[in-house]
Amino acid sequence: MIHQYKSNGYNIVMDVNSGSVHVVDDIVYTMIPLIEPLIEEGVKDPDTIKAAVLNLAGISGPEQEITEAVDEVLELEKNGQLFAPDIYENYVFDFKKRQTVVKALCLHIAHDCNLACRYCFAGEGEYHGRRALMSFDVGKKALDFLVEHSGNRVNLEVDFFGGEPLMNWQVVKDLVAYGRSLEKPRGKKFRFTLTTNGVLLDDEVLEFANREMDNIVLSIDGRKEVHDRMRPFRGGQGSYDSVVPKFIKTAESRGQKKYYVRGTYTHDNLDFSEDVLHLADLGFQQISVEPVVAEASDPYAITEADLPALKEEYDKLAMEMTRRRREGRGFNFFHFMIDLEGGPCVAKRLSGCGSGTEYLAVTPWGDLYPCHQFVGNEKFLMGNVEEGIVREDLREQFKCCNVYAKDKCRKCFAKFYCSGGCAANSYHFHGNINDTYDVGCELQRKRVECAVMLKVDELEME
Repeated sequence: MIHQYKSNGYNIVMDVNSGSVHVVDDIVYTMIPLIEPLIEEGVKDPDTIKAAVLNLAGISGPEQEITEAVDEVLELEKNGQLFAPDIYENYVFDFKKRQTVVKALCLHIAHDCNLACRYCFAGEGEYHGRRALMSFDVGKKALDFLVEHSGNRVNLEVDFFGGEPLMNWQVVKDLVAYGRSLEKPRGKKFRFTLTTNGVLLDDEVLEFANREMDNIVLSIDGRKEVHDRMRPFRGGQGSYDSVVPKFIKTAESRGQKKYYVRGTYTHDNLDFSEDVLHLADLGFQQISVEPVVAEASDPYAITEADLPALKEEYDKLAMEMTRRRREGRGFNFFHFMIDLEGGPCVAKRLSGCGSGTEYLAVTPWGDLYPCHQFVGNEKFLMGNVEEGIVREDLREQFKCCNVYAKDKCRKCFAKFYCSGGCAANSYHFHGNINDTYDVGCELQRKRVECAVMLKVDELEME
């Protein structure tokens, strides 16, 4: 499978199955889609292909250049870097039968929040009325469950999530201490992450987080007017002025590493690149701003009609990032970060985050769900931290969720970069975890194109 496009003056050709990316001249760029059907028919003789290409519309130039271009294309094909066969589909049968272990938990340490974010999937942090704080005892059992079901895996991940986890800060600290006490005797290493809106962030929290948290996610949507509109306090007043100084201090105290400022854009700020650049201008170097996922009836929901403008925004952002990088003012944008050399393992390429198998969410009372976005939907209640997984059928469903189980993914060039997208979004829009969220797919394809261009430009600078 080949995907090719033009961006920032580059003719980019992606060979989907091998993961190879090529920057080519105009003749090769025009020639590749003409040669592809010949290769699929088993034609590989250079003279035969050259003769066929010369008779095809769209190819022009000196015969010597065309000959050299044909030879170049065939050499790439011979090396497995162009028109490569799909080596992954035959792996799916074994992939479905793989033994899985739990490697990550999202601990809902607080089903309560001190903000009233308008787009919150968790009902303004209350999870639709079920306010609760996780006890140390439940959290302790969750960590025990993780260790017991992690097999031989050494590195384990735990995200303290909410609501707002700082509303249950003492339990967070106690659970970190308990996790550390398990490491040496059980041969494990915990990687803790904290996701916070910053309202309760202070020096004591920051000192502890910098010592114990491998990563911190700081929630901010961008420009003051955008942030305050969507992330107000319960009284209606904006929270921007309260959290920005704390977030700047946090980023600087961590040496601009191992954190993200994470925002959400909506129909109300389709010019979201301005929010990304606003955050960069504040000094943040690790930025993630993502599209809202909402019901079509919500006034802030992203619609298909918004897609052309949003794609232009991603292109605009990518171009500005190349300019700033060349000026020594670069920053990382989460959705444009891509590894063209090694990349994720096969399992991650096929199934993504591992929700429902390797990754689970834990409610304040100890129930287990496939991920935080399924919490509260009793159809997806998998078990609890005392009994473990009792719905093996659900685990098997998620184990079989992969890019080859989704018809829309099979012919998509981005499938090995997005791994089939979010199962929760698929379910919420189609009632099926093996479908796709179409608006999200369109944006993901554009992000992959921008990410590849940025990587190409980076290599061209070296």
